[in-house]
Amino acid sequence: MSLGPAPPQGDAPKPPEPGSSGRLEPFLRTLLAGGRQLGGRLGRLAARLQGLPGGASLWVGLASAGFLLAALGANGRQLQQLSLDGQGWAWLLLGLGLALLSLVVNGLAWTLGLAWLGHRPRWLPAVLLFLRSNLRKYLPGGVWHLLQRLAVLRQGAPAPGMAGFESPVAEPLDLRQGLVAVLLDPVLMAVAALALVACGGWQGGLAALGLAPLLLLRPRWFRPLLLRLERRRQGQLQRQGWLGEEPEPAGEANDPQGLSLEPAATGPILQRYPLVPLAGELAFVLVRFSGFACCVLAFDVAPLLPWNQWLSGFALAWTLGLVVPGAPGGLGVFEAALLLRLGGLVPEAPLLAIALSYRLVTSLADLLGAATAELDQRWSSGR
Repeated sequence: MSLGPAPPQGDAPKPPEPGSSGRLEPFLRTLLAGGRQLGGRLGRLAARLQGLPGGASLWVGLASAGFLLAALGANGRQLQQLSLDGQGWAWLLLGLGLALLSLVVNGLAWTLGLAWLGHRPRWLPAVLLFLRSNLRKYLPGGVWHLLQRLAVLRQGAPAPGMAGFESPVAEPLDLRQGLVAVLLDPVLMAVAALALVACGGWQGGLAALGLAPLLLLRPRWFRPLLLRLERRRQGQLQRQGWLGEEPEPAGEANDPQGLSLEPAATGPILQRYPLVPLAGELAFVLVRFSGFACCVLAFDVAPLLPWNQWLSGFALAWTLGLVVPGAPGGLGVFEAALLLRLGGLVPEAPLLAIALSYRLVTSLADLLGAATAELDQRWSSGR
């Protein structure tokens, strides 16, 4: 049976090619579904840890400290054999300067975030506030630096040590706006650092996991994520009495779960991808890594790994120190994560020395940054 003449060559109809957004949507939906599943498992694990005496932070901190003590005990003799010459001390001094510079870059990145949120920041007061409050992250609870920034942004909320601050924004913020303003910084820091994990190559899929959060910053997914984080932090602070008595926002009495969104929180401030503040946070993490690189050079172990692998390992350990509950300031978590990630590639004794010297350098930089901001404030108020 004849099927008729074949169509001319090249005239066969072609199915329309889906656009890039059409190809991307299924991947993002799969990514979000996997993220929800992983988040649910992590949430159940966190709930179990919170049920332990002292909460999750205490036990994670104790586990990290125990791991470090075991590493110190196993490598004590090798650590005693390590020594720094004049060039090594010079590298550490340069690392201290770069760590201090990274705090200024971090303050500028936070100010870029305030501008992205539409709050018309004052640049110098914002950076000085960031430096002066940053030292409080080492206090028990790990949130006092955020609380001080929140109090100053709101202008008038009680906070110890806030006297003399000039507001970093043109107009006072309400509670929810202030919480978003202080929480945006650590979220973008974590995303920027995770993206740098991909510099080490595929790493069994770890690079894809590091880059995935960049997609979640699209306003469609970032807005509810940020608001959920804001509500969770607000509830935590209010339960612990750190925010004092707060008036209920409009509609809150009829919405005890906080499911409705305030107009201010759903407005145009979260309608754009946070590219500029994210670039600022990426610059901060890179400058932070340069201080770590100075510690690596101080102990003459840089040739053992390509620099892209040093960067990848540092970025992963630094992110875990930022987001995993533990001792304030990520003490112990960063060092343990660095040893676990790079311990099979670099001898453990010099790697442990690098981690401890980096912790010393960054802690001194935090102290110097806070002292410099305090002296600047006193000098300005005394003129």
